[in-house]
Amino acid sequence: MAQGFFITGTDTGIGKTWSTLALMQYYQNQGKTVLGMKPIASGCEWQEGQLKNEDALLIHEQASIELPYQAVNPYAFELAVSPHIAAAESGVEIELAHIVDQYRNLAKMADVVLVEGVGGWLVPLNEFDVVADLAKQLALPVIVVVGVRLGCINQAKLTFDAIEQAGCKCYGWIASCVEKDMQKLDENIATISKATPVPLLAIFPFLETMDQKMLAKKITK
Repeated sequence: MAQGFFITGTDTGIGKTWSTLALMQYYQNQGKTVLGMKPIASGCEWQEGQLKNEDALLIHEQASIELPYQAVNPYAFELAVSPHIAAAESGVEIELAHIVDQYRNLAKMADVVLVEGVGGWLVPLNEFDVVADLAKQLALPVIVVVGVRLGCINQAKLTFDAIEQAGCKCYGWIASCVEKDMQKLDENIATISKATPVPLLAIFPFLETMDQKMLAKKITK
């Protein structure tokens, strides 16, 4: 079975997908076969008769093996809202067991599989489950993407605490610089580093456009 990681974040729109792509590139640079999943995606658009997500398409394209789109993104919703609301509007219930089965299929095909969550750690997926429950079902070590901006220290601490309370293993965290002119950037990153024993895997600079090859070189562990 493949080595696997679950990618979560301190919020939505803070660089989880770019981090996932950079990690995929990082392992591909080591000569490994790498696949990725974004199992749940809101804000999808119709393309060639099916709903597809921009971020999921990037993960699909980065894969070492050609896969059907649905293998990467089994739950795609048109509304750009919380997934439990988008699913309910579509008359669909997100089933964690289905995602786990899809992951296991991919894990038989590759050396490394990266699974990107949706939103943050406690985003609801259905009436009963949140993102944390998906990570627990997958039983994967977690990588946290911290969007470095005003408020990030509090968000990071809350996320690390919630992961520990869920009984999941946190493999490391990535500082994703999402603001072009963040004040006291280094000091914020240093404060988070001191607040957690979880290793800092990379600091990704602010970018206008994605460059996974450059970001992959920033990963140190």
